Amino acid sequence: MTTPDAIGWAATAVFTASYLTREQARLRRVQMAGATLWLTYGLVLQAPPVIGSNILVLSAACWAEYRHRRDRDSAPASGTAPSTAAPATEAGGDRRAAEAA
Repeated sequence: MTTPDAIGWAATAVFTASYLTREQARLRRVQMAGATLWLTYGLVLQAPPVIGSNILVLSAACWAEYRHRRDRDSAPASGTAPSTAAPATEAGGDRRAAEAA
């Protein structure tokens, strides 16, 4: 087996493993590892479509991981998740009317 083939098969294995990943943080890390392997494969073969697509995938996964860590670090110290509740309305007002405004 050639080195490019080994890299390609490793990338395939990591990509396949991402489908078995349930935790979001772990999924992002597996995606980054897979994209890095595919990027390496593309560089070895000098294949611009493989290089370009995996630069995009790696960038998106890194950005998502950064955003997750930033949000986690800025979360309240009480350990509660940020609220996803609808914005408060004026006293006694109808929330649907406030959202329509």
